Amino acid sequence: MSRKNISQEKIIQSFIASAFEKSAGATSLSDICEILGIKKASLYNHFESRDAMYESTLDFCASEFSKVGFKTEATLDTIIKGKTAVVTLFKKLVMRFFNLFENEPLFEMYSFVHTEQYFNLKALTIVREENKKIYDDIFQVIQAFCAVGKIKQKNEKVIAETAGVLASFLIQNRDFYIANRKEIVRQNPESGAGSLFALPTDDQALNKILKSCEIILKTYLDL
Repeated sequence: MSRKNISQEKIIQSFIASAFEKSAGATSLSDICEILGIKKASLYNHFESRDAMYESTLDFCASEFSKVGFKTEATLDTIIKGKTAVVTLFKKLVMRFFNLFENEPLFEMYSFVHTEQYFNLKALTIVREENKKIYDDIFQVIQAFCAVGKIKQKNEKVIAETAGVLASFLIQNRDFYIANRKEIVRQNPESGAGSLFALPTDDQALNKILKSCEIILKTYLDL
């Protein structure tokens, strides 16, 4: 592969892919070169060291995670226009949220950052910011429903408590859901990591999560 076809982003994506297979600590420059089909010297045209590559990979993941949220850009507008019910919308948002993390490249980035949070402060900060974004999105959705009268008026404390409980529940269950799917691949190494992304959605698990979310909403918001 010629140098002109190699970019920092391609190197970073290869680092993430290898880390998914071997762990970040076990990934060598040779592993990345093998994925890209280049010589090791070519990497130094883009990164001065493996540490610099690692730090840039975390920055890349942070940027990508910042684009992902529990709600979409159209969510609040949909609520304002009164086009959806509370539980119905939340179920759609939860399904979308889980589906996002079932696919490449977000799954691999998630695995990388969430593993590295135990070894690297920047990775831990990324995870915390991601979790806060989920909480903030849920808070805004509940607040918007209150504003249009779909939820009986609640003070900020109640909204915050509900958002906190729901966010914690979703984060915990997403982490378990993803870990379980990754383990399926680990137990079937002959299928290759790529098969992970061909796995069908675990409808049974998601239905249980959706029912629990409905109970949380009805309990805390008197729906």
